[in-house]
Amino acid sequence: MCGLVGYLNASNEPASERLVQKMTEAIVHRGPDAEGSFVAKNLALGHRRLSIIDLSEAGTQPMTSSDGRFTIAYNGEVYNFKNIKEELKHAGYKFRSDTDTEVVLNAFSYWGVSCFARFNGMFACAIYDEKQKELTLARDRYGIKPLYLGFSKKRFYFCSEIKGILADPSFEPAVCSIGMQQYFTFQNFFDHGTLFQNIVMFPAGSHAVIHIDDNFPRTIDEMRATQFWDFKFSRATNLKSQNEAAEELQFLFRQAVNRQLVSDVPVNCYLSGGMDSGSITAIASESVERLRTFTCGFDLTSASGLELAFDERAAAEKISYEFGTEQYEMVLKSGDMERVMSEYVWAIENPMVGQSYMNYYIAHLASKFGKVVLAGTGGDELFGGYPWRYFYGSEGNKAPSYPDEYYNYWQRLVPSEQIGRLLRPAIEKSEAFDGKETFANLILKHDSSPSSEEGFLNNSLYLECKTFMHGLLTIEDKVSMAHSLETRVPFLDNDLVDFACTVPATHKVSFLQKHESVDENLAGKRIYSEQKRTNDGKQVLRAALRNILPNEIISGVKQGFSAPDASWAKGDSIDFVRDRLCSKSNKIYDFLDYDTSQQLLEDHFSGATNRRLFVWSMIFVDEWQKLFFEKR
Repeated sequence: MCGLVGYLNASNEPASERLVQKMTEAIVHRGPDAEGSFVAKNLALGHRRLSIIDLSEAGTQPMTSSDGRFTIAYNGEVYNFKNIKEELKHAGYKFRSDTDTEVVLNAFSYWGVSCFARFNGMFACAIYDEKQKELTLARDRYGIKPLYLGFSKKRFYFCSEIKGILADPSFEPAVCSIGMQQYFTFQNFFDHGTLFQNIVMFPAGSHAVIHIDDNFPRTIDEMRATQFWDFKFSRATNLKSQNEAAEELQFLFRQAVNRQLVSDVPVNCYLSGGMDSGSITAIASESVERLRTFTCGFDLTSASGLELAFDERAAAEKISYEFGTEQYEMVLKSGDMERVMSEYVWAIENPMVGQSYMNYYIAHLASKFGKVVLAGTGGDELFGGYPWRYFYGSEGNKAPSYPDEYYNYWQRLVPSEQIGRLLRPAIEKSEAFDGKETFANLILKHDSSPSSEEGFLNNSLYLECKTFMHGLLTIEDKVSMAHSLETRVPFLDNDLVDFACTVPATHKVSFLQKHESVDENLAGKRIYSEQKRTNDGKQVLRAALRNILPNEIISGVKQGFSAPDASWAKGDSIDFVRDRLCSKSNKIYDFLDYDTSQQLLEDHFSGATNRRLFVWSMIFVDEWQKLFFEKR
């Protein structure tokens, strides 16, 4: 696990080793163990190393192949690297280290860009071919590891973090009006955009080849990235019963966790108290003699309503006891958001889904006890963990009405009738962002005309994996690497994901109906209460884990990892929120309508509507503008 930076100069102007070193210094937290740089003509590569596999200096990057042709800067872990290494040895390759980096480098030398589809793991990399004068960029199937691209007249950049791009004094950051519109529509980015003008995310599951002697790409579209993998949820032809599917899933899940225990440093686990992290802990505890687990709880003194159930420490302690882990806990209270906001925003750089400053705190705790931690990300998105978020239309609800209706149902940060008024200032600075078109283009990429509940659910899961899960993965990478910590996600093992994509919808979600709300915490609990159902989602996963976890964990109500901020933002923290967001001179109102914003905020303060995510998004963007523009 590491961080990479690099750039191409225009007009074949020689690259500067000093500049690339300055870029690596900006991401030192991603790899405090070693650094390196490489310059060839107008290309520069830089690297920071967090030593996990083969701790010797043989793993220092950028790494050049033994024949001198290929040089790589790589971030990630390929868990099947030993199997690939054996294939390459049979093909005549010799190895100087025990790193997966050298395996990736030689695999590219042998198979070319087709090697990326062979890797089971998480990675982002840049590989220079001295003979062909080509730069190849690639990112793993799911987007676990980030890779940002920056475009200017002078240079084309590629970096693990935006801070690497901003380290170049000649790059002038600007706010992206389209990005601002997209974020306040989805609280996420459904394409490759960011809040920074001319900075985008390289697409997951893709590779691109750039000839360094040619004019470099000026936009993501000019790059012509090739997608080598994508999710395809479709019922298997050899349909299994739920019991048969659960048995196979348990085998694949055990295999996935054990694969991701490969490390030359200790591996630990997050433990939320839920089924996903609990099951990973259970399997890991069988192999790790002294497994440490980390739980974040909440002081609920000033919480109210449904948020009184947000503290999951009791369930986590139950799991820790069952499997004999060394358990560490921290408790957040009102005021902790304010204290960490600046550090958190600096780490995240670009806002994504949800409200995740809690993850920053727990990553800080975990980093005190090791370099590697396992997390449960992916279980919900693959196996239907959010039944209240999925859209099930009537039999008459088919394309072309389907994307529009699903968009209106799913869009959740700001009411659709107010989004135009809220974003009027941003629209005035650029063309209007078409949320419906962006949404439809993505969802219909999976299935243009779903004709059954099975099809609707599979489209929903595709959307969740491409947007919500991708955002969670980006956040997890940033908060962990801010503390020089590697997070691994066993649910995103290739074999496990390939199987999950073939499991029938009825094996995942038992209660199929259209709900009225999509709030991942509050709406779900209300629906469960009204319908007297507590375990509608992840049916096959619950069955697979039945003999691994205690029954009360298996049958528990699905709950997102959230602090009781809805209560805090209109109670203990209300002065902080008002101070940050209620002044008309605030720079955020260059892009958002002041009166509409205040109306939405007052809805929350008065208790009329829970707008915790809108409040959070406003605070994040306010802090973001201060850090990346006012203080630059």
